[in-house]
Amino acid sequence: MTITQPRRTRRTHSEAFKQSLIEACGEPGASVADVALANGINANQLRRWMRERGIEPPELSCLPLRAAASEPMGAFVPVQRSPSLEAPIRLELRKGSAVVTVDWPASSAAACGAWLREWLG
Repeated sequence: MTITQPRRTRRTHSEAFKQSLIEACGEPGASVADVALANGINANQLRRWMRERGIEPPELSCLPLRAAASEPMGAFVPVQRSPSLEAPIRLELRKGSAVVTVDWPASSAAACGAWLREWLG
């Protein structure tokens, strides 16, 4: 019995392909990770290609964009929900072939919890 190990082959990409991906990273709103993922390569590989060509990859940022300080920020406006629009708490209890459905107002959820704990006892 002979066992053959599969050979790992390295993928090669043309210079034109690499250059097109690097140019795509320079588009407004494009990220290195998105461009790499869309083309089936690792983002670190794309960043390496950029460094090899003297192009500095954009800085990574996980912080959300904030409006400039000169722009006025909108004020918080609370919205009141009508209690009649709240969906009731619906419990469906089964024992054997018997089914009991209980609709409880959502506004008294704590009382529903207490009743359920007592009922399950």
